[in-house]
Amino acid sequence: MQHFSDGLSTLVLAYVVSVVGSLIGLACMARAQAERDRAVKARWTVLGAFAIGGVAIWLMHFIAMLGFDIPGATIKYSVPLTALSAVAAIGVVGIGLSLVTLVRFTRMRLLLAGLLAGLGVAGMHYLGMSAIRFRGGISYDPVLVALSCVIAVVAATAAFWFTLVVKTTPARMAAGLIMGVAVTGMHYTGMAAVRVTTDPDAAAPQGAAVFDLVFPVFVTSALVVAALLWMLFTSDDDALGEAA
Repeated sequence: MQHFSDGLSTLVLAYVVSVVGSLIGLACMARAQAERDRAVKARWTVLGAFAIGGVAIWLMHFIAMLGFDIPGATIKYSVPLTALSAVAAIGVVGIGLSLVTLVRFTRMRLLLAGLLAGLGVAGMHYLGMSAIRFRGGISYDPVLVALSCVIAVVAATAAFWFTLVVKTTPARMAAGLIMGVAVTGMHYTGMAAVRVTTDPDAAAPQGAAVFDLVFPVFVTSALVVAALLWMLFTSDDDALGEAA
């Protein structure tokens, strides 16, 4: 059964949102590592976790899910599980970022941070998928599930490496593009693993439609991104003023 009819426009929008969130989050991560004050480091780390976990991962997932369709079935989403998936993504990514921003940087901690961030991407995806409600059930191809997790971990680690080790503007741009690949690549590989079975006799699904979830969060995320960009640019101006 065809269950994921996703147009190119949805894929591109999801990837662009993921890249924007990743670029801002990785910039916050680099800023946190460069700061000396521990409280300031923590602030930038938290902001980076919100940008990557909330925008690059969570919002990207539900934009991409606008293309998820089960012919003849009404699809709803459990709001509590959906909210929990956002909290999980931000929390796990935040722990990963803290390993390279709040403590002494080492290659081993970089690898562990990439592992945690990649697992945060994968965990958010499958927790978000568990929020789906329809007359039937979902199972997964275990090989593709494992592959989706590997993609997320490897690409997230590469993005962190570009951000923290190769400290040039092109490298950081590449890091954002790679992180976007980590998130969208993991998502679409995970969706390829989905197997749907329908049951017309099951109870009608309860919950919210995906658009009802995405639209208010999209607006909120746009405000968050604007605020983060403002903080990044104003802090750059402050730094230049102090240097002068």
